[in-house]
Amino acid sequence: MLEEPPVDAELHRRLVYGDESALSEAYAAYGGLVRRVAVRVTRSPAAAEDVAQEVFAQLWSRPYAFDARRGSLRTWLSMLAHRRAVDWVRSEARHRKDTRADDSALHAIPDTGPGPDETVVDRERSLLLHTALAELPQPQREVVHLAYFAGRTYRQAAVELGIPEGTAKTRLRSALRKLAESLADPPDPALERGA
Repeated sequence: MLEEPPVDAELHRRLVYGDESALSEAYAAYGGLVRRVAVRVTRSPAAAEDVAQEVFAQLWSRPYAFDARRGSLRTWLSMLAHRRAVDWVRSEARHRKDTRADDSALHAIPDTGPGPDETVVDRERSLLLHTALAELPQPQREVVHLAYFAGRTYRQAAVELGIPEGTAKTRLRSALRKLAESLADPPDPALERGA
């Protein structure tokens, strides 16, 4: 059976009784060791400081966790520092993996919005459509508006306009024909000249 060194035994007894100066003495005696162990594992001085705080916080809050029969306080604090440092490294690895997964998931989301070229083309088409609609006679424009922009059938448009269904249908057909002619691709002047 291992005997606890007299200094450790007294220090441990004082920690068990809640003597704050015992914690300061333990930190002064073993703080450097705990930080060195943690730096070797984490490769980060900042993480080593965090590990040291956790180790001494555990020593203060749970001094009974130390068992003098299993080794010295120095050995126990070193082992505890090593465990906490390994936990920190694992946590950082998980965090980096999760961050990479989040980043790759964001990059994997396809951009379904229109690109700049498509936006320009859509605006041009919209302008051409509005221009072509404005050129329609008022009665035809009203039927197109009700059928395509207000979501009505030609029968519902006829009721709203107070005209016979056949008239609404004829106006709609005539308007669509004129719009198709207006919106058809104009012939390329270079092709017409034979260039």
